[in-house]
Amino acid sequence: MSYEVKLNDRLARVEVINQDGNQLLVSVDGKEYELDFVQIGKGSYSILHKNRSYNVELIPVNGIKRYQAHTLQNSFDVEIIDAESKYIASRKREHDAADEAVISSPIPGRVVSIMVSEGETVEAGQSLVIISAMKMESEFRAPRAGKVISVMVTEGQSVEARQELVLLEYS
Repeated sequence: MSYEVKLNDRLARVEVINQDGNQLLVSVDGKEYELDFVQIGKGSYSILHKNRSYNVELIPVNGIKRYQAHTLQNSFDVEIIDAESKYIASRKREHDAADEAVISSPIPGRVVSIMVSEGETVEAGQSLVIISAMKMESEFRAPRAGKVISVMVTEGQSVEARQELVLLEYS
């Protein structure tokens, strides 16, 4: 299993060559290391290398497989770049670059109010639809400025989870 790991501004190719329990043989940019690697708590790890002990705490931060790594003396920004994170990043870029967006209800509920109509120009953050679910109301807003292409629900209508509410075209 191989990864690219970005540690602050340094990019390294990391490959787990062999694993036998806690014993790992790891290659970092072609140089091999024998490690004893143990998870000691959620996000906390103990690493032994050549009779030296290193404790590392990984704290997830916003982004795909991004962490703040803390050792006794240093802190690092870490990003693990593997096939999964590359795929997720490419899907996010495709979604962000799309000219259209579908606003969907994440949960079942009832449409309380529709504040826009087809053909209407909307601003970023403008309210589009309010859904009531479990005695709570959720307001759905335009993520970016654009134009309402289609309103796919009516006031009073029951909606299912992931049901499309409004289709927007971005300017």
